[in-house]
Amino acid sequence: MHPRLSALAALRLTDPEQKVAATRATAALAATDSIAIDPLRTVGDDVGVPGRPERPLRVAATAVQKRSPFTPEGRAALIHSICHIEFNAINLALDAVWRYDGMPEAYYRDWLRVADEEAQHFTLLHAHLQDMGWRYGDFPGHDGLWSMCEKTRDDVLARMALVPRTLEARGLDATPLIQAKLKRVNTPDALRAVEILDIILRDEVGHVAIGNRWYRWLCERAGCDPEATYPELVARYEAPRLKPPFNLEARGRAGFSPEELRALSAGGKD
Repeated sequence: MHPRLSALAALRLTDPEQKVAATRATAALAATDSIAIDPLRTVGDDVGVPGRPERPLRVAATAVQKRSPFTPEGRAALIHSICHIEFNAINLALDAVWRYDGMPEAYYRDWLRVADEEAQHFTLLHAHLQDMGWRYGDFPGHDGLWSMCEKTRDDVLARMALVPRTLEARGLDATPLIQAKLKRVNTPDALRAVEILDIILRDEVGHVAIGNRWYRWLCERAGCDPEATYPELVARYEAPRLKPPFNLEARGRAGFSPEELRALSAGGKD
């Protein structure tokens, strides 16, 4: 099967463990096989996208209950929320592979690698959650990441601008703050979560860098200025406004320009 169609098949799966296995198998095969770049989209092929389990219950972000990480259930809810983000991130990467015709082979390889790493992250977090006595689906989760996927489904330039380099880049900012809280908790499960988050932060810098690289490539192809185009896309697609604090060091490694970093540092806007 064409690797992009294999990505679509994995994207449609509803069982998390099956999705992880199919994603990793697709990425492994694509690492050695060529990826033909001929168009393959067909009418109605987005039926069943994305595949998601019945649980967790999906609610608005404002409806997700805040819990203290200083209680066992609160820490479980925190790990569950990150686990939910990583499950959605698998779908985001698979969708980026399957949805957009006309991109270079390197683009599809990049996003298959991202999907594989997101699957690894989900596996690490879910195993840890189970060690704590819970499972994925035991707490509600919000749908913010996939909502932006829906908005940008017809525009790969907007997708690269507003998912990896906007929503996912917020993980670069948030992760050190979460780790600091967990270090203050200082229980074995909290410190294990810090270790897992170290792995995720390392990989997510690379994922955001991929988004930045392809965003700039697409801007060059379209003949538009990346830094002038970005706020236009934020306004057009009603992307969330970015708020400090920002992890400027990680964002710099992820490919944000010095001008973008100065703007963030000065005014809290990307």
